Amino acid sequence: MKTYHSEEELYRRAEKRVKDIKGFYWHLFWYLAVNIFLSFGGAIKGFFADGTFDISYVHFSTFSVWFFWGIGLAGHWLHVFGKNVLFSKNWEEKKIKEFMEKDTFED
Repeated sequence: MKTYHSEEELYRRAEKRVKDIKGFYWHLFWYLAVNIFLSFGGAIKGFFADGTFDISYVHFSTFSVWFFWGIGLAGHWLHVFGKNVLFSKNWEEKKIKEFMEKDTFED
């Protein structure tokens, strides 16, 4: 059953969706910018310490920022894009039609 919405309500919903998507992309931008800065900062620190770009100067704490912030970023992605990833409205409609056809042929 379809519900009908006013033009204004559709506009507000679309506007919110655009803001959510924009917010996710800003989150992704800052995630990459900060983590790349921290990672290269550790390598550059090593260069000034002994003249080599040694990855050993990049500590676990640097990678833990990538990891844990990445979990938060994945959650943000699910919130914005992943609504009903597995069981979308389209999937529901296909299953209903499938079961209806199955019932029709079994009788």
